[in-house]
Amino acid sequence: MIENKNGCLYLVATPIGNLEDMTYRGVRILNEVDLIAAEDTRNTRKLLSHYDIHTALTSYHEHNKFEKGPQLITKLQEGLNIAVVSDAGLPGIADPGTHLAQLAIQEGIKVTPIPGANAALSALICSGIDTRKFTFIGFLPKTSKKRKELLEAIKLREETLIFYETPYHLKDMLKELMNVLGKDRQASTCRELTKKFEEFNRGTLEELVNFFHENEPRGEFVVIVSGITEEMLNEQEDTKEDISPVKYVQDLMEKGINKKEAMRTAAKALNMSRRDIYQALLKDD
Repeated sequence: MIENKNGCLYLVATPIGNLEDMTYRGVRILNEVDLIAAEDTRNTRKLLSHYDIHTALTSYHEHNKFEKGPQLITKLQEGLNIAVVSDAGLPGIADPGTHLAQLAIQEGIKVTPIPGANAALSALICSGIDTRKFTFIGFLPKTSKKRKELLEAIKLREETLIFYETPYHLKDMLKELMNVLGKDRQASTCRELTKKFEEFNRGTLEELVNFFHENEPRGEFVVIVSGITEEMLNEQEDTKEDISPVKYVQDLMEKGINKKEAMRTAAKALNMSRRDIYQALLKDD
């Protein structure tokens, strides 16, 4: 039997705010590996300095992952152990760590997690919103059209929704959530997680929109929004008979959603088949 001499790829969680978020095992692994691949080497140097870690550091981020990823795989195949870290939290959640893990798995290289802090779950458990079922959405798409398509696609989901947002777009993002998901959805925003000025704001989406109209957002945010309730669904059921599928599709298309996605969303919202929606549109032409 040929001995597997590949190294191991460690996905190491780092602090999401407070440097004490780091686990004992995480510190040990960062000390023991041959190389640390960091999303931002400047941020990671501060962490390594705090824990007196002197392991070699290299950059690995969204803009160099296709070039750097294969190079790191080669090093792993040569027997080096490599740790991947993001700016904060678990690598692989809304960052390029996923890409390197996929490359390693394809090559039969061992990939193992070093668990620790995570912003999405930390915000969720303190939100006061249902934690039994949830979906991580992350950052919304950059274009207005894509954002509207995504929000229309998830507005009937019953599980709790988790978003990330920057302070520069938070106010507009909350308005979009309110307009599509409904002003009465329960929601929570959190910033500065595990830091001195950690702050949660809880209420309906309308209340949060009003709050941030008066208070300028600062810091990176996690936004938690409740899923659609049975009461909300019943209200929609009561009005479905009065809704024209043609008008529903037209309204969605006026918001910038393409016809195919508008038909799919209308079919789900009105409890109709896409074929029936299509036939209704044909009759209206």
